[in-house]
Amino acid sequence: MATCWQGLWAYRSYLIVIFLPIFLLPLPILVPVKEAYCAYAIILMALYWCTEALPLAVTALFPLILFPMMGIMDASEVCIEYLKDSNILFIGGLLMAISVEHWNLHKRIALRVLLIVGVRPALLILGFMLVTAFLSMWISNTATTAMMVPIAHAVLEQLHGSQEGKDVEEGSDNPTFELQEPSPQKEETKLDNRKVAPVPPASKAKQNQEQIRFTQGMSLCVCYAASIGGIATLTGTSPNLVLQGQVNSLFPENNNVVNFASWFGFAFPTMVILLLLAWLWLQILFLGFNFRKNFGFGEQVQERKQAAYQVIQTEHKLLGPMTFAEKAVSVLFVILVLLWFTREPGFFVGWGNLAFSNAKGESMVSDGTVAMFIGIILFIVPSKIPGLTQDPEKPGKLKAPPALLNWKIVHQKMPWNIVFLLGGGFALAKGSEQSGLSAWLGNKLTPLEQVPAPAIAFILCLLVATFTECTSNVATTTLFLPILASMAQAICLHPLYVMLPCTLAASLAFMLPVATPPNAIVFSFGGLKVTDMARAGFLLNIIGVLVITLAINSWSFPIFGLHTFPSWAHTNTTQCLSSQVNSTGPRP
Repeated sequence: MATCWQGLWAYRSYLIVIFLPIFLLPLPILVPVKEAYCAYAIILMALYWCTEALPLAVTALFPLILFPMMGIMDASEVCIEYLKDSNILFIGGLLMAISVEHWNLHKRIALRVLLIVGVRPALLILGFMLVTAFLSMWISNTATTAMMVPIAHAVLEQLHGSQEGKDVEEGSDNPTFELQEPSPQKEETKLDNRKVAPVPPASKAKQNQEQIRFTQGMSLCVCYAASIGGIATLTGTSPNLVLQGQVNSLFPENNNVVNFASWFGFAFPTMVILLLLAWLWLQILFLGFNFRKNFGFGEQVQERKQAAYQVIQTEHKLLGPMTFAEKAVSVLFVILVLLWFTREPGFFVGWGNLAFSNAKGESMVSDGTVAMFIGIILFIVPSKIPGLTQDPEKPGKLKAPPALLNWKIVHQKMPWNIVFLLGGGFALAKGSEQSGLSAWLGNKLTPLEQVPAPAIAFILCLLVATFTECTSNVATTTLFLPILASMAQAICLHPLYVMLPCTLAASLAFMLPVATPPNAIVFSFGGLKVTDMARAGFLLNIIGVLVITLAINSWSFPIFGLHTFPSWAHTNTTQCLSSQVNSTGPRP
């Protein structure tokens, strides 16, 4: 019997893929309307995404098959949703991120900041968090974590290494920059060696416990900072682009309300506050309340500090002076960010409005256009100063230096699955609108009009933050945002008032190793238990929801005009007059 159950468990993915569509068939059969057909497709995809019975990107292709067959949308209309402007922005942003990573510019930035911050415990954690968050704003959270965690562990090995000639075995290992877990035999040997040290056992055990907790705090600070940093920019993490795409798809007349500049103005202060609070929480949890000792004003072993600092300094020296390629990528990166900020900032006339405006004076150039423009330049600019260099393989013939980026590198590092995942989300949103499912859901949620708007936003943030712990953050935002948009229209609430905070909440995956790739990378290094991550992440989730609630009820109002229900959100079935609007501001 046990063998039978083991066999069924081994084939669970196949069983889910085959029997789940059959189990849900009564819905479209008993209720033969487009709304039920669309609901069938959404529920089926949601369950596939939650169970990961199929790869996420494969599940995202279901609308291409189901929507035309169910009469919801034409196949040509569905296909268009898979390569919208948000996908182009995603691809263009990643071209820059890949070039930064390829030329090791991110590592140079990280090591330089750590040299400035130093190795005092509290400041070391802050330094790693600041560097990781900044890099995650522009490049993949996963790549940032994979680079920063080995550096953190190498520094910790030296910081906790030789004690003025004692425990020589402990400091004999060279720091490694590879993803690996410590060997159990190695740890056991270290413990045995410590027993012979001429130090009282109680004092030694206390010191070892402090080192373990500091190591845990350093590991968690990197993965948490990677998730927090990604929310600051529109291209920092995929849920942000899902929001932009959904808003543009559901509300075509929104006048590009969510762009790089407006998102940065809203999300960057949120990120800074959440990062500082996360730093304080990790410091209290893993270093204790002795702030004098945490900031390095107490008794310290200077040799260990110097050894840890030497690791960072050595790695920085190994990079050598900045190459022409690094300087070129840095200049193009700065130009890209400046063009993003000044294209259509809102508080002054941008270059997009002046040079490339339509009849209404709106910019015809999007953030995706800018990203792709700089991305194409990366394929043109040489990686070395052009000169009369001869080809060593063909003497007498000149050889042109390679470009900053080539297609082979892009093909290897571009996460194409996310492109399809984003497209599947946009197709779901469009299908919900075309089938009438969005309007039906909105009508069912009208009783929420009596609930204060801040309470609605807070409860929804908690719900999304809980849901994203066990589901992909892209899948979470893809499923929730169309429903939230319909709900907001039904109760005459500004759609962005609920869509913005829930998008940020989808990045609050701090409790489980499987929640995000950064968490999994940190967990793979060893030294952490699931309970350690859950204990630290639980309160951080609550803090995150509170910070997001503060943001959406304060500085987001002037940025997105949340005081009133926008004209672009009106529908034929819902006409919200000024007197009917569910105010998002404070109530008397």
